[in-house]
Amino acid sequence: MNPEKPRTTHFGFQTVDEGQKAGMVHGVFTRVASRYDVMNDLMSMGIHRVWKDAMMDWLAPRPGQALLDVAGGTGDIAFRFLRRAGGGAHATVLDMTESMLIEGRKRAEAEDMAESLDWVVGDAMALPFADASFDVYTISFGIRNVTRIADALREAYCVLRPGGRIMVLEFSQLPSPALQRAYDLYSFNVIPAMGQVVAQDRESYQYLVESIRKFPDQDSFAAMIRDAGFDQVKFRNLSMGIAALHSGWKI
Repeated sequence: MNPEKPRTTHFGFQTVDEGQKAGMVHGVFTRVASRYDVMNDLMSMGIHRVWKDAMMDWLAPRPGQALLDVAGGTGDIAFRFLRRAGGGAHATVLDMTESMLIEGRKRAEAEDMAESLDWVVGDAMALPFADASFDVYTISFGIRNVTRIADALREAYCVLRPGGRIMVLEFSQLPSPALQRAYDLYSFNVIPAMGQVVAQDRESYQYLVESIRKFPDQDSFAAMIRDAGFDQVKFRNLSMGIAALHSGWKI
């Protein structure tokens, strides 16, 4: 009897065994944690802040809601959510990389909002929470790093209460081939070099650029969200499709 062939996935443009990817991604974010927010500002020229504000505009947080922000290490989304939601809201930030959570806790907002925040080390594919625990599930620039995206989406569905909402902010695909080529030139030539100068880590930023190219396009990812059980799935392009917001509801 032939042994079962190992399941493979991608790590950037590399093909790796599924069991290896989580550790490799963990290594990337452990290395970049201390410079992560600075690099986000430099790589996007600050536009990631506009995208995250657009996410909150569409999400429209309300008082008393419970948020689970997955891959939310440095707290950007959780802090925005709590400021918008007002009284009684609570945010749980989950990340597989403890050093990212440590960086989040260092931020001034973390101290101001300490009573409304939890920080949890965990895996998006095996969430350590009871079913129907949260009103909102968000993941921002993290789902493309998950080994099995479909598993993470099913976990999101399970931990949301009926009437709960998922919202995903992720890099995506530009509809114009000419614009996509120009963006690729910038991404593959500038971002890894910037990572070398600012974070002394070219390899991690090369992976991050490659991982964007391996992520499904807007329609394909919307179909994956529907397959996980969500209804009313829609997306909005940001900056012509450099990033996209996907929204769905648990009915």
